[in-house]
Amino acid sequence: MDIEAIYKSHEALLEGHFLLSSGYHSSRYLQSAKLLENPQIAKNLTDELTKQINQTDIHIDTICSPAIGGLIAGFSLATSMNKRYIFTERVSGDMALRRGFDIKQGENILICEDIITTGKSAMECAKVLESLGANIVGFACLANRGFCKTTQDKTPAKSNCFLYCNIPLFALGNIHIDMFESSDCPICKSGDTKVVKPGSRAK
Repeated sequence: MDIEAIYKSHEALLEGHFLLSSGYHSSRYLQSAKLLENPQIAKNLTDELTKQINQTDIHIDTICSPAIGGLIAGFSLATSMNKRYIFTERVSGDMALRRGFDIKQGENILICEDIITTGKSAMECAKVLESLGANIVGFACLANRGFCKTTQDKTPAKSNCFLYCNIPLFALGNIHIDMFESSDCPICKSGDTKVVKPGSRAK
């Protein structure tokens, strides 16, 4: 599946000067909300992701997403897989499990995002769930930016990937997007200091 072409065809791969949720700057941004506004597209994508996951022998009890970006993708994947669905969210900047959701000791949870960049949000979610007794058995996303290693990749993860190296990451494909520290951003250096923050967090 050419996930980059799918994002482009739905005008969900934006061009400009962006501040990503990881804190990096980039000239391109994946606006998954635009892609997933059509429920049938969301279903088609997560049905394909389900096929990939089902080729393995991992046992999943529950799908969990960190809010806000992963909510639609996570819920659609849980629907495709017929699994319980929960989500974590930020409270005063820290990830937390709220809204009456509970975790059973040893519950097998797969964490789903729309996009995985460095995996920082996914790992914050994982740490919260593990502290409550969960067993994290996998990560999944529609598109991986190429910093973390998916089950289909032969090259190792990069040094700034936060995900566990011994737990699988399932993705429909990689979309490689250059990212820069704000102090080393070529767009900023060109004189364009106006940066758009389309994500759910700045750091």
